[in-house]
Amino acid sequence: MAELNYHEQEKQKNTLRLRSLLKTLPPFAFEFFRGIEPTTSPKTRIAYAYDLRIFFEYILDIHPTLKNKAMDELIIKDLEEITPDHIEMFLEYLTYYTKADPDNPGKIIEYQNDERGKSRKLAAIRTFYSYFYKKRKISNNPPSLVESPKIHDKNIVRLEVDEVARLLDEIESGESLTDTQKKYHNYTKLRDLAIITLLLGTGLRVSECVGLNINDIDFDVNGLKIIRKGGNEMVIYFGEEVEEALRNYLEERLKKQPKAGHEEALFLSMQNRRLTVRSVQNLVKKYSALVTKLKNISPHKLRSTYGTNLYQETGDIYLVADVLGHKDVNTTRRHYAQIDDQRRRKAAKVVKLRKL
Repeated sequence: MAELNYHEQEKQKNTLRLRSLLKTLPPFAFEFFRGIEPTTSPKTRIAYAYDLRIFFEYILDIHPTLKNKAMDELIIKDLEEITPDHIEMFLEYLTYYTKADPDNPGKIIEYQNDERGKSRKLAAIRTFYSYFYKKRKISNNPPSLVESPKIHDKNIVRLEVDEVARLLDEIESGESLTDTQKKYHNYTKLRDLAIITLLLGTGLRVSECVGLNINDIDFDVNGLKIIRKGGNEMVIYFGEEVEEALRNYLEERLKKQPKAGHEEALFLSMQNRRLTVRSVQNLVKKYSALVTKLKNISPHKLRSTYGTNLYQETGDIYLVADVLGHKDVNTTRRHYAQIDDQRRRKAAKVVKLRKL
């Protein structure tokens, strides 16, 4: 049996995770998740499962006729007992609520949701209801009557040119790190520099980065073979700075002895295992905190930095969408609308009606 690659392993893990979550939902939910499988990713289905679980737990707690039922006793027709008012009450509840920690019942966990969190959960409920409504298994669709929370635009958080330069300098020198961090810096410097340079120079998603194997790099064309979100394979290209950082790291990487099952991984942890998404998130946070205290920089913000720079240089929103792997160019357009506004403001100052 052929060894599974990183993305196939992640798919298996997510499949098992979803099966576990389905046990905490009404029995008929299985039909919904089976029905949307061809058109959604495993991570999307997991997010739906978490959101729906919160919703049904709330309904079973407050609904006058359903509160006497257990989760596994709910049937499809019970969906018709839930009104738009109940859903609006649920959205208000999401603003702030507490729950006992399932792993530590004596501990209480606090939860908060802004308009984006509420909107996402409402979208999950709408998709759930729409599925059964289209199948004619329920006669009404109350979530369709509930207004979505107003989403306020957020500024694009990204690194400025001088901040990018300082970030790369900090990784190379390690001078501002704590004494404990400095002990490990010599072992991880080339790897960390290669990762950050790659994220800044290609706009890769962090999952695409950690999923890279050594043989995914082709220095003849300076290309990387990656698996995009959704499972599509494509080649993206990188420049000289990324090439130099990757070559320097590879000299060190090829001397290491990876653990079994991690032989092909490009980026290794100090335990010689494939680096995880969380590890990359932590190292980005560690180094970026040395450069800026006001910006919460994550791997996704490095992706935004790349997208912003590419759009400012080319003005081609379709190219940015393609390189970043956005299926819908409108997603990209909305994200970089602020830059369009800045360009329009600049255009207003260019044309002079009277020479001074």
